[in-house]
Amino acid sequence: MSDRYIPPDTRARTVLSPCDVKPARNRERVIVLDDSRAQRRLLCDLLTRWGHEVLPCEDPNTALDLLSDPTIAMVVSDWVMPDMDGPEFCRRVRAMARESYAYILLLTSRRDKTAIATGLEAGADDFLTKPVNGHELRARIHAGERIVAMQRELVDKNDIVTATLSEISALYDALDRDLLEAKKLQASLLNETVREFETATASFLLRSSGHVGGDLVGYVPVSQHQIALFSLDVAGHGITSALITARLAAWLTAASAEQNITMAWQEDGRYCPLAPHLVAERLNRLMLEEVQTDHYFTLCLVMLDLQTGKMSMVQAGHPHPALQHADGRIDFLGQGGMPVGLLADAAYETIEVQLTPGDRLLMYSDGVTECPGPDGTMLEEKGLLQMLSRGEGMSGAEFLEKLVSELKGHANGPDLPDDISAVMLEYTGSGTGAAIPARPRHGG
Repeated sequence: MSDRYIPPDTRARTVLSPCDVKPARNRERVIVLDDSRAQRRLLCDLLTRWGHEVLPCEDPNTALDLLSDPTIAMVVSDWVMPDMDGPEFCRRVRAMARESYAYILLLTSRRDKTAIATGLEAGADDFLTKPVNGHELRARIHAGERIVAMQRELVDKNDIVTATLSEISALYDALDRDLLEAKKLQASLLNETVREFETATASFLLRSSGHVGGDLVGYVPVSQHQIALFSLDVAGHGITSALITARLAAWLTAASAEQNITMAWQEDGRYCPLAPHLVAERLNRLMLEEVQTDHYFTLCLVMLDLQTGKMSMVQAGHPHPALQHADGRIDFLGQGGMPVGLLADAAYETIEVQLTPGDRLLMYSDGVTECPGPDGTMLEEKGLLQMLSRGEGMSGAEFLEKLVSELKGHANGPDLPDDISAVMLEYTGSGTGAAIPARPRHGG
């Protein structure tokens, strides 16, 4: 008997129901599973009086078939039935792949704790002892309704969360695709990894720790026999830093002299290169007045006369460049200086150094010297010094490739925690002047 329960007339219901209550609306659909026709009829009448849609059933297998309907939320089942007892029925229900939760109330005349534990382990939610008391049955049904309602609300919220996560995942996928394209565009800012000049060779390294980064290296010819080389590092990571580096690249590598920040119009009608400290002052003003961001950047900018080997340099908060002499000696240059874009009245200075044939200059970002090992110990200048000594016979390009490999070895992993960038300048000119002490030239 699995058809929908049709209650008897009002007079019969009045005799059978011990609860004088008004019917409720929109109550849960309930299966009444009992092989006793009289008990089944009594339970169906009570539940119908309380507003439930009742499906009477005398066979557990039929009840299991009915439970494939996710709108059926509750089952009132007898413990003792032929072929399948209440605990086994509970186990079968819990094994079903239902879209919603089925609350099971077992009716039993057994009162021992072992029996109750058995029922709970099988999947029953609650128990009611026979003979059934109408008030107690109604209270337990209401408790079951609250649990079913909470479970349904949880499912609804989980559906919302799942849908939201799907939307977020789609947005992240789109963002990831955009960032991959941005990485390609940022890589295009460095279209040469090695550049041969008349008396020097410059090698460049640019590796971001994420999709895009805040490091930038490059060069720009500033006169017939002069070049400017730069290495900079925008504070932070990600899209904002990458956008700032793109703007800086436009200022530092513009093809036209009037747009290049390293050049200035002279009274004789020509564009001439500015002293490095003046370039830093220009960039500082532009960052504070035009870009107007909380970000700042560190910079090392070098002007090199390719004929004479005379080099002028400004260091604005960037790590000290390493000058590796032809005889193997290594000096770290510069006084540190203030980063660009922090203070309006920041002062910078230009130092001058004479390069001799065989000298090499390494400019690098702090992602190199601050690369941490497994124990958190940073590489620092001491570690870089050792790397330079080991790479003395390598070309600049070979050394930069080896630098990446050794940094990964120091970090003991394939990924580096920060962007890394570097410029290796190898001077091969015919100048014979010895290296001279750094002479500061202050801006004004």
